[in-house]
Amino acid sequence: MSASAQPELTPRQRAEEEAGAPMSFFEHLVELRKRLISALAAVGIGMVLGLLVAKRFINFIILPMTTALRVNHIDPNLYYTNPAGYISLVINLGLYLGIVIAMPWVLYQVWLFVAPGLYRHERRAVASFIGSSMFLFLCGIAFGYFVMLPQVLTFVVGFANDGPIKPLIDINEYFSLILVVLVGLGIIFELPVVVFILSLFGIVTPKFMLKNFRYAMLLITVAAAIVTPTPDATTMLIFMAPMILLYFVGVLVSYAVLRRKRARALAEGQAG
Repeated sequence: MSASAQPELTPRQRAEEEAGAPMSFFEHLVELRKRLISALAAVGIGMVLGLLVAKRFINFIILPMTTALRVNHIDPNLYYTNPAGYISLVINLGLYLGIVIAMPWVLYQVWLFVAPGLYRHERRAVASFIGSSMFLFLCGIAFGYFVMLPQVLTFVVGFANDGPIKPLIDINEYFSLILVVLVGLGIIFELPVVVFILSLFGIVTPKFMLKNFRYAMLLITVAAAIVTPTPDATTMLIFMAPMILLYFVGVLVSYAVLRRKRARALAEGQAG
């Protein structure tokens, strides 16, 4: 039999040929050490850069609060209540900014570590997973900063504005509040990614999600009531709207995963 008459490879065999050569346990440890050092160095450099720009970034951070104070005709100034309060704010903000600055490089190091052991189609899936996770997290932060915080802060500040009691906003407590809100919303916006993983393992399906939507709606309402720092219905609805939208995006993601799994199983069955 000539070399040109070799039998056609099955999809699984082709996938195995696409994967890189197996590494020993020691080689994995060396590679992991290399990636960890690179990631930690990036975080360190990012934190230095974050500390350098932190003071300029403070005005951007406090903008939702100062806007809410102006809307309610209150002195738009924030205060610190201990001598080191402002320095502490600058350092904390710089450290968080450093992590954000370094995150793309850290994710790239994670990718470099896992990619050699994956098949080509798995490498594409992991790259999409990392990119989608980062994008959705940033979307959650943007939603919290531009939509959620202005509504919440305006309501909270204006709630007692018609009496003799006036707010004296501590800058560090305000920073802790918006950190929880923004990071929390960033995590909530990861719902489609969670659905993707669960669908990949067959734990959820589009039919299951649609059938149990009323229970999901109940959970979303309870979560909005717990997380939203104000009792008014408008703020709750603003918080619930993206969660409901993300739920249906998750249904579409689950459908796409299920359809692809069926197509792959059918192709492997025909090849076998």
